[in-house]
Amino acid sequence: MRKNLWLLLASTVVLIAGLVGVTWWNPATESLQVIDPGDEISVARGRALYSAQCAACHGTRLQGQPNWRERLPSGRLPAPPHDPSGHTWHHPDQVLFDIVKNGLVPGRTAPPGYQSDMPAYGAVLSDQDIRDVLAYIKSTWPQSVRAVQEKATLEYARQ
Repeated sequence: MRKNLWLLLASTVVLIAGLVGVTWWNPATESLQVIDPGDEISVARGRALYSAQCAACHGTRLQGQPNWRERLPSGRLPAPPHDPSGHTWHHPDQVLFDIVKNGLVPGRTAPPGYQSDMPAYGAVLSDQDIRDVLAYIKSTWPQSVRAVQEKATLEYARQ
């Protein structure tokens, strides 16, 4: 009887620890922190990485491709701007990180069936490189836009 009680107690502790772990730990965002556009070192690294990896499509001034809201003959959309005229700042850091690392994934970061020319950079850029690029992009936004995006990031993290 006593042995069964200890087994029940131990099982309960393991179950609770497991549930708490599932709630607090998400492997998809394990290494993600809130991306700080005020970190000058990160922004400087991100500027160089953006220039080398992103500017060809998204523009040297983050302006995106012309007519970025109109579908190409392929049915895909041109690269959007990352400046305040685009929609990048509407997304939380976690989603932006996922898009850069894994590309636009239908059903996760894009609607089902969506096709995009956005490649996955997870094999090219480290997680820190991705955070640095995003820090650079965010550093170019006005404070009012940063505040809205930060609120979206914090709300997403609470989900």
